[in-house]
Amino acid sequence: MGLQVGIVGLPNVGKSTLFNAISTGKAEAANYPFCTIEPNVGVVTVPDERLDKLAELVKPQKVVPTVIEFVDIAGLVAGASKGEGLGNQFLANIREVDAITHVIRCFDDPNIVHVNGKVSPVTDKEIIDTELQLKDLESVDKKIAKTERAAKAGDAVAKKELEILKLYKTHLEAGKNARNIPVEPEDKKAVYDLHLLTAKPVIYAANVSETEINTGNKWVDELRESVKGEGAEVVIICAALESQIAEITDSEDRQMFLDEYGLKESGLDKLIKAAYSLLNLYTYFTAGVQEVRAWTITKGWKAPAAAGVIHTDFERGFIKAEVIKYADFVQYGSEQACKEAGKLSIEGKEYVVGDGDVMHYRFNV
Repeated sequence: MGLQVGIVGLPNVGKSTLFNAISTGKAEAANYPFCTIEPNVGVVTVPDERLDKLAELVKPQKVVPTVIEFVDIAGLVAGASKGEGLGNQFLANIREVDAITHVIRCFDDPNIVHVNGKVSPVTDKEIIDTELQLKDLESVDKKIAKTERAAKAGDAVAKKELEILKLYKTHLEAGKNARNIPVEPEDKKAVYDLHLLTAKPVIYAANVSETEINTGNKWVDELRESVKGEGAEVVIICAALESQIAEITDSEDRQMFLDEYGLKESGLDKLIKAAYSLLNLYTYFTAGVQEVRAWTITKGWKAPAAAGVIHTDFERGFIKAEVIKYADFVQYGSEQACKEAGKLSIEGKEYVVGDGDVMHYRFNV
């Protein structure tokens, strides 16, 4: 499954700098609004020590990590929901992503103009929230008008749907995001077709200076306080530092650089982990002499659905799955050794794939 994360934020918060640093795509970074006119897409490999270990044991011809697409989306200003700035384009692009990384400026630099004149992470967050909420409210209102006609005609399903839509309307009008509405999961089906912008999971990337990457600052504290109860992740990053990390190609040199700043991992790694956590994603592996490969699935998926990520024929013609737990594969060193030790299990259609499982499928179409 392809995972796509949109990088959003007000102009001059470090959004495009971060995108340039963490992806293979390159956006123009400049000290003025709207330097990124078209959405830029960059593909980043997901670092996974387990994949490296399996490759070391199997010695395949090819190693294929799973990837994330980062989309740098044009800057947003107040009034975007009504088409101000690049609003319409921004809102259209953001509908397509699985999750949002909202870059918030948490640093002070007189040489970099703030679009609203001063650093205020909570205000910045609220500006974008408001614009997305207004656009969602527009979508909900349109569906309410349509559903009301069916409800008045006596359609019981439409009546129930109308009740749920009105709950969303009230929630959005109160300045709250759709992802936080207190309704049952089943009831959320009423708005699935609307692809509500504020229903998407969010990672807040607090962009700080190099000297505050480990400690944070008052602005990070304000941001954390303001997003309590959202179920969102707050990740401290330094876009300028990430630019330097991205230029280091040697893994040992990169680790030495991180050590100098007291960092265990890069901002990219933190963002990827946050995205996987927010979206309840797992990684499983296939391991053979031709290829060792990582595959991304949603937590709770059963074996046939996980097989379908490789090819739809695998899911359609699924018979059985051969499963080795990652820890067992590492302990015994090979598939054959795991078989001999009784650590390879044969699982059917009801098997729920675990994070790190090493899988081989039997299928017939």
